This record gives sequence, structure tokens and C-alpha cells, in this order.
Amino acid sequence: MSANDFEPRIVGFLCRWCSYNGADLAGTSRMKYPPNLIPIKTNCSGRVDPTHIMKAFAEGADGVLISGCHPGDCHYINGNWRTAGRFPMMEILLEQLNIDPRRLRLEWVSAAEGDKWAHVVTEFVEQIRELGPLNWQGQFHNEYEEEQQEAVTA
Repeated sequence: MSANDFEPRIVGFLCRWCSYNGADLAGTSRMKYPPNLIPIKTNCSGRVDPTHIMKAFAEGADGVLISGCHPGDCHYINGNWRTAGRFPMMEILLEQLNIDPRRLRLEWVSAAEGDKWAHVVTEFVEQIRELGPLNWQGQFHNEYEEEQQEAVTA
């Protein structure tokens, strides 16, 4: 597959109160943005656990977008602050796993911001397209094979 043929697979965790409705507004308003994002509706961005992010990458996502209510507008009072607190930790974890932290993005999108949603998705898809496919499973499989070869020849 050439770089021009690559279409990113992005998993989006969207807060049901704001971001999911912002995405819905973008769709019903017929705003143009790439179809590369698979939305997953969550009750709150604060409910997105780091294991959900890692599972998305492990199962083939090239990028993960977390989107929730603007800080101070969370329907669960402080869920989005919890998300904001976890985000730097996730970036560090991704770096340690040799995954570019730009593959993970956090955005606050309200139900009235369909235009912002379309812009965020378009920008993120282009960013992931420039980074290329993650191929995380292949990367770990190759590292495992190399370790096994070294053990056999040693």
C-alpha cells in the first residue's frame, strides 16, 4: 500500500451529552468531513479508561480521539477534568510503547459546535495520514520474532 492509498482508522470516544450531539449536528447540517472516524458513545469522557485507548490501538486503530464537554460544562460535574488529568499520562505511556503521542487527541466539543467537530475530525485524519499506518500488532510481532531469532543463534 502506498502512502497515497492509506486511509486512517480512527476510534472516537464521544461524550453523549455534548460531543456526540456535536457530531450529529455536523452530520445533519451536511458538513463535509472524512468518514474515517468510528464513533463510540460514552456517558462521559471521564469514563474513557486508558485500557480502552490501548485496546483501540491494539485492535488496529491508527489514531484515537477523545471528545467531551467543555471544562466546567460536564454533566457529571468533573468527568472532563478527570480526562484532562489522565491525558498527559497516556501521552507518556504511548511514547514508552514507541507510539507517537500525536496519534491520541483530546478535544472539547459542545452540542452546538458541529462546525468545530467537522474541523477537528478533518485535521486529525490529515495528521494521522501524514504519520502513516500504526501497524502496532505487526511491530510487536516483528520484535518478538527478532528476539526469538537472537535467542536461537546465541
